[in-house]
Amino acid sequence: MKQVKSTAISVFALALAFMWLAPLVWLVGTAFSEPTFHMTFFPNSRFTFGNLSYVWNAIPFARYYLNTLILVVVTFCVQFVTSTLAAYALAVMDFKGRTLVFAVIFMQIIIPNDVLITPNFMTLADMGLTDTKVGIMLPFFGSALAIFLLRQHFKSIPKALAEAARIDGANTWQTIWRVYMPCAKPAYMSFAVISVSYHWNNYLWPLIVTNSPSNRTLTVGLAIFAKSKEANMQWANVCAATFIIILPLLIAFFFLQKQFMNSFVSAGIKE
Repeated sequence: MKQVKSTAISVFALALAFMWLAPLVWLVGTAFSEPTFHMTFFPNSRFTFGNLSYVWNAIPFARYYLNTLILVVVTFCVQFVTSTLAAYALAVMDFKGRTLVFAVIFMQIIIPNDVLITPNFMTLADMGLTDTKVGIMLPFFGSALAIFLLRQHFKSIPKALAEAARIDGANTWQTIWRVYMPCAKPAYMSFAVISVSYHWNNYLWPLIVTNSPSNRTLTVGLAIFAKSKEANMQWANVCAATFIIILPLLIAFFFLQKQFMNSFVSAGIKE
């Protein structure tokens, strides 16, 4: 009976995996086949690299890549610093109103980012930061999710370790750097995956804030390309452009999938 149950679970898992993998298989196959006006799951035309070359030269993908890399890296670096300091204050320091501050930050996790688009845009317009890279990144410099994850990890670290570091002459920043941060590596890894994938794929906010190619991201560039005459009404060209965009994330997941899975497993919420 157990063997039958195990087999059924395996079959169900494989079917579910195929359902999730099918769009990616179709996208890759279409991207590397000669354009046709007939959509099929498996390509029925010749293999070619021409689609990639065509879309790369049709729109400024190099500029979009650079803009997206700047957005992703700078946003995560700032979040790394601000979230670490906020989490340390909420987990270790004792000050009046700490519980209320944490409750307010926790409630921000519940609020979807799309709800804040209008007030964020109005604020940036008043500051003169629309159609700038800083304007895209500024609303995300603080992350409630990162603060929450790090706070839970910091609270699980024995206070004796921090007290021993202070006895040895470490100041507050040295204690954070040498005691708390190394113990919270799973939380940092988990949030890095979330932050990078979210900002790499974010579409709506960059679309609203930017209106020039010098500041557009890859997702906005893809949407504009798909509607332009350069796409030539061919799914092969659109799939090739999409493949160029998702390739870095696919490569990162392929080589670091074990670390990704372990980080989420070990980053459970701790009381």
